[in-house]
Amino acid sequence: MKRNVIKIDEFKCVGCGLCASACHQGAISIVDGKARLMHENYCDGFGECLPVCPTGAISFEEREVEETVESDTIESDTIKFNMEDIQPETLACGCPGTNSKTLERESVSEVPAKASSTRTHLNQWPIQIKLVPSNAPYFNKAKLLIAADCAAYAYGNFHEEYMKNRITLIGCPKLDEGDYSEKLTAILKQNDIKSVTVVRMEVPCCSGIVSAVTTALQNCGKMIPWQVVTISTDGRIIES
Repeated sequence: MKRNVIKIDEFKCVGCGLCASACHQGAISIVDGKARLMHENYCDGFGECLPVCPTGAISFEEREVEETVESDTIESDTIKFNMEDIQPETLACGCPGTNSKTLERESVSEVPAKASSTRTHLNQWPIQIKLVPSNAPYFNKAKLLIAADCAAYAYGNFHEEYMKNRITLIGCPKLDEGDYSEKLTAILKQNDIKSVTVVRMEVPCCSGIVSAVTTALQNCGKMIPWQVVTISTDGRIIES
């Protein structure tokens, strides 16, 4: 996959280590007194290392990068998933945080009443539309929630009312590059989706997420029930 990754000019590099500290993905290390890009597939292309370099030794270049997704099995009291069950797509970046997984949670009846009012209802990872693999197993027979990423902050009971028992995808058509409709069409085509709920904000830019879902529903060749919920900027449901 061709994308932007950093390039380090070793002649300009003074080995201060500021770039390695700024890189949250662990892609940069100091070797023999010089900064080196050790894991180019981890470089997210956000350039957090650029402004901290005192000599201007770091720049971007576009090149082919082999993406990798780690396979692992993790078990805990509340989360169980097996990465070997997923055939990963090429994701938007090589960051390990994009690894796809299903989150298995206790049923609501098994959670004390006090805890259930504040518990999370996130059932999978990742949740960004552009990062989620369209063939992830958690899409099978799923009720799909496609939401503007501001909605969960604006509406206080978002988890309980909208995320509960659904697979959640979020995005912001104003901030994200490109169109979501191609990815959403692939998800709807490749999986048995039972329903689609779209939660948008009242602001005009959120119409983009509704338009993408509408296009995907038209292009997928299936009849899938769907609805749109609109939330005001002060946290009220103004249309559903």
